[in-house]
Amino acid sequence: MVLLLLILLSLFTSLSLPTRFTAAVDTLSPNQTLADATNGTLVSAGESFELGFFSPLNSENRYVGVWFKQVSLQTPIWVANKDDPITDSSGVLTIAPTGNVIITSDQTNLIWSSNTTILSASPVLKLLDTGNLVVVDSSTGSYLWQSFDHPCDTLVPGMKLGWDLSKNQEWYLTSWKSLQDPSMGDYMYRVDPQGLPQLILRQGSTITYRSGPWDGVRFGGGPPLKQNTTVINPIFVYNTTSVYYTFLNNDGNIISRFVVTQSGLLEHLTWNQGSGEWVSVITLRADLCDAYDHCGPYGICNTNDSPTCHCMDGFVPKFPEVWNRLDWSGGCVAKSELNCTVATGFRRFSRLKLPDTSRFLVNRTDVSRVDCEEACLKDCSCRGFAQTDISGCVVWSGELLDMREYNEGGQDLYVRVAASELARRLEAASQRVQENIRSTVEEDLELPLFDLATISTATNNFSYENKIGEGGFGPVYKGRLSTGQEVAVKRLSKTSGQGLKEFKNEVIFISKLQHRNLVRLLGCCIHGEERMLIYEYMPKISLELHIFS
Repeated sequence: MVLLLLILLSLFTSLSLPTRFTAAVDTLSPNQTLADATNGTLVSAGESFELGFFSPLNSENRYVGVWFKQVSLQTPIWVANKDDPITDSSGVLTIAPTGNVIITSDQTNLIWSSNTTILSASPVLKLLDTGNLVVVDSSTGSYLWQSFDHPCDTLVPGMKLGWDLSKNQEWYLTSWKSLQDPSMGDYMYRVDPQGLPQLILRQGSTITYRSGPWDGVRFGGGPPLKQNTTVINPIFVYNTTSVYYTFLNNDGNIISRFVVTQSGLLEHLTWNQGSGEWVSVITLRADLCDAYDHCGPYGICNTNDSPTCHCMDGFVPKFPEVWNRLDWSGGCVAKSELNCTVATGFRRFSRLKLPDTSRFLVNRTDVSRVDCEEACLKDCSCRGFAQTDISGCVVWSGELLDMREYNEGGQDLYVRVAASELARRLEAASQRVQENIRSTVEEDLELPLFDLATISTATNNFSYENKIGEGGFGPVYKGRLSTGQEVAVKRLSKTSGQGLKEFKNEVIFISKLQHRNLVRLLGCCIHGEERMLIYEYMPKISLELHIFS
């Protein structure tokens, strides 16, 4: 009888009291506990990750976290009670019968709760081989809660940084306060989905780094996201319901992570088993031009230039004396003031990281550059536009901020400037080309240059009576120089489509083809938009008429 009572008492105790859970398995049921005092942990099925109580380096506080199982230097990727440490080893982790995950201390003090909102009659807490800690409904297999929805300072393969737009749910990273304190630090790294999506690092409310906008191929016009054959395969998803960044390891044996450090560094690291240390594979914020808005409004940053910052063409330093002291924060202003009454046009800038604060003008990929330009001109606040694979037309209003110039890659940005500034630039460019042609003619080819007045006088001001022919290049006039020599003047038509470069090439080509059976080139005339070739005059009309009558 006594033996029967003992058996019944033992059975009753096992059914009514939770068991102390110490074995290295990957699940925890509502009738089990994970106690710090007994060093209990969960280990994922493939032994990639481990969950349990830990203390950061040089700290006595206790936290529940997930870390890499195969890494000798304990490296947490997620911390549950990061803002509420336990000061002794009395902590206990449990899962309630409804699916809520709870951390308590001294048996009764609630430290942390998952606040699982979806209830279940058969929940199980499970650590997956991805590092994701999930509450699973054991009858359906669906997830009721998961740690991947609540990132800390680290991304591991499969985690997301961005937005589920359909649920208005965001995944973002926050740095630790210090190496000893995993509570929220000064830095936050998140996706800004407005306009062209981009990645933003903030220190408090201040932006310190911006990836540049995602254009369908790359961030900010930099190198395209491409597979690093030794470490990771980066992925960016952008559609009507989701916008997020994630990555996968290329090799199942690789251990890697992306982290926002307590000092604001953005690094992708891989574990070197041989040396027993984390090695940096990718470091963002790598140079001065990665500092947000380093050159101020309308300033362009290029690390290969000296000084690093320069104003866009058509703009000048806002505070010249300060700018010359290498303080570029004031940026630049337009040489000619822009307003709704001033005629404007667009200047193209190439190989740029596109500016901040973009917005879609027309969220359609079939919009042409001309359509985009016309739409921007109609909007008085529009300061520039670009075309991307995401949208046919993206525009910027207000000041253009945080631009940098790449040696290769980058994108074209069309910036609004006064029409008078465009005219001055075209005139200056034309003058440079003309001087180049003059130098080639005078020095390299040793051809004489005739001034416009001389040729105009010789042809009786290009009179119709002196016109002897016309081709696709333009009309030809007979003329007589003051020396009495007769000449044929080939006057380039403004509608011929031939530019200064083509004219220069023709001069070089013809001058090198001097032959006794060819009409001799005597020289040329360059004045403003006028370009003319002066040949010796042949009185017996054209060879074509003699051959074909």
